[in-house]
Amino acid sequence: MKNLKFQSVFDIIGPIMIGPSSSHTAGAVRIGKVIHSVFGQMPDEVTFHLYNSFAKTYRGHGTDKALVAGILGMDTDNADIKHSLEIAHQKSIRIYWDILKDSNTPHPNTAKITVRKGKKSMSITGVSIGGGNIEVTELNGFSVSLKMNTPTLIIVHQDIPGMIAKVTDILSEYHINIAQMNVTREHAGEKAIMIIEVDSRDCQDAVKEIQNIPHLHNVNFFD
Repeated sequence: MKNLKFQSVFDIIGPIMIGPSSSHTAGAVRIGKVIHSVFGQMPDEVTFHLYNSFAKTYRGHGTDKALVAGILGMDTDNADIKHSLEIAHQKSIRIYWDILKDSNTPHPNTAKITVRKGKKSMSITGVSIGGGNIEVTELNGFSVSLKMNTPTLIIVHQDIPGMIAKVTDILSEYHINIAQMNVTREHAGEKAIMIIEVDSRDCQDAVKEIQNIPHLHNVNFFD
């Protein structure tokens, strides 16, 4: 018999969640919540581009409610997921659906989300790979490969010199090793995003110190 290797307990039992499917519900919530964290504010408008399996079953499996719940900042076990569409309507968030049932995307459970608030916009493409795990493959038009099943810091900050060094210096002080890092920005001098995968789940003290860095908009830690 082959030895089976699992990266996470979620590979065996799945996440604590509301909904019928870890791929179509829990994974969808997590995709939505990533852009909620990165964008840092409630959008005026959201467009969901759903591909293949997501496109064919998004209403029947509750993927639509799950994605919107993530945009609203809900976790996978939030009982209000089933009411997310109504809650978004109450918050005057306009929701649009672009359904693409026959697409050549590499993975069937793929969603691209575009959020807008005034003149600000952001896009993210996420894939639900099973067991509630996701992978982020695109951020603001930049190709990335973030599994999001390892501890991850998402930091939104002003694009000024020294920001990356200030963050990495704090991580070094707390002996937190960086496994992978992606940095992108809207335009020179405007908002920028650091996405840092680390080897440690004990990052709470470091996150508190990072939050005090001037010109930093928000920090979120996914463990």
